Amino acid sequence: MTCQFGLIGHPLGHSKSPVMHEAAYKDMGLDAVYRAYDISPKELGNAIRTMKAQGIDGFNVTIPHKVAIIDYLDEIDEDAEAMGAVNTVVCQNGRWVGKNTDADGYMESLLPLVSDQSLKGSSVLVIGAGGAARAVIHALGKQRATISVSNRTAEKARELARLFSHLTIEAIPLNEAESTLGTYDILINTTSVGMYPDTSKQPIALDRLKQATIVSDLIYNPYETALLQEAKQRGNRILNGIGMFVNQGALSIEHWTGRKPNRKCMERVVRMHLT
Repeated sequence: MTCQFGLIGHPLGHSKSPVMHEAAYKDMGLDAVYRAYDISPKELGNAIRTMKAQGIDGFNVTIPHKVAIIDYLDEIDEDAEAMGAVNTVVCQNGRWVGKNTDADGYMESLLPLVSDQSLKGSSVLVIGAGGAARAVIHALGKQRATISVSNRTAEKARELARLFSHLTIEAIPLNEAESTLGTYDILINTTSVGMYPDTSKQPIALDRLKQATIVSDLIYNPYETALLQEAKQRGNRILNGIGMFVNQGALSIEHWTGRKPNRKCMERVVRMHLT
């Protein structure tokens, strides 16, 4: 019997999840399909009920549903609860369980760039306040980093800092983040600013960026955002979102199937399909 997996989000025209997952299933010899479901926020409830009726075996969740999806699940695991966001839903004995593979997936891509593969004591600026930011902050907290979070809407950044008040974290206005950029060891963009097709925009000005700072962008399409291109020209080490994208997808497949997919195969297919 064919396993049914998928992705919900809005919009989804840019997503490479379907080609990445189906390549992984083919490589694994797994009889499975992976479909993209473009669902607007107002359609979420009805769409979830329809997917349950269809017997979907599991699905990923992306912008803008990572927080809202929680209201429609039977339970969420410890990591997802700590983040307040879900990116993977697993059907377990008829119950839909929310998990989050973003945090572990991101950290697996970031740590190889860091001395001693430890972020303890590192000063990190996170831009954004959505579900992806929650996952990144949760991962940084486990590493005992010092975190500043900034967002175009300042109140959302403050809400996020309150959510993670057990960590060493502060919310700062975006203009303050720009003026103090030289104090950070790592800069992470978790927003969709710079994503295909509107690739010319940047979430923050880099005028005060120091050369030693690692600049990371969770976006993987385009391969190098305008933010990463400028940082690279300045001589900074950069990290795009492909590693996190592949890692979180592979971890989702492990949750659904109990098997480890070939991550190199997954990354190769994503690179082939990037614009």
